[in-house]
Amino acid sequence: MKLQDLTLKQFLERTAANEAVPGGGSSAALSAAIATALTEMMANLTIGKKKYAAVEERMKQIAAEMSANRAHLVNDIDRDADAYRLVMDAYRQPKITEEEIALRDEKIEEATKIASLIPMEVAERAFNLLDTMLEVLETGNRNAATDGLVGLMTCRTAIMGALFNVRTNLGGIHDTAFVAEMREKCDRMEKETRDKERQAIQFVKSML
Repeated sequence: MKLQDLTLKQFLERTAANEAVPGGGSSAALSAAIATALTEMMANLTIGKKKYAAVEERMKQIAAEMSANRAHLVNDIDRDADAYRLVMDAYRQPKITEEEIALRDEKIEEATKIASLIPMEVAERAFNLLDTMLEVLETGNRNAATDGLVGLMTCRTAIMGALFNVRTNLGGIHDTAFVAEMREKCDRMEKETRDKERQAIQFVKSML
């Protein structure tokens, strides 16, 4: 059974078990999916309200955007786990002869790159939603603003968690150009994510 098809209780039990999967990467993807759901909820609670008629069409677009992204992020729960298994399989390759050692090293490098790219995709997908989440907070139904803020803060957690998984995997990669590019992305997204979360918190605080 796929991780995404487990009940909430089953997923938490599997996460708490003495096994590496599901781990932080799958949880980051789940967090991002929860974030999209909360933002979609705030958008839906704005639609149909006379007070917010001017933004109704935009809220419909945002609700659809969040729904589509959630579907991708739910799949990423399993994609991240599958990537981890690829790395473990690579490390289990035979390493007796020089040829076997060379092939094993090649497979480890390849698998570790994949295990870096998938959480980076999760981080980028979630990061690219932050501005829209801010928009919903600032223009949507203010009665649901704290729900929307929880969504944005959860999105921040997802981004930061995914990026630290990327950083962890980069330590085992010898391709210096790949590592440098990924670290630059991590640095940029971490800073901008913190800035956007700070902006969102201050906005909601100003309403309370």
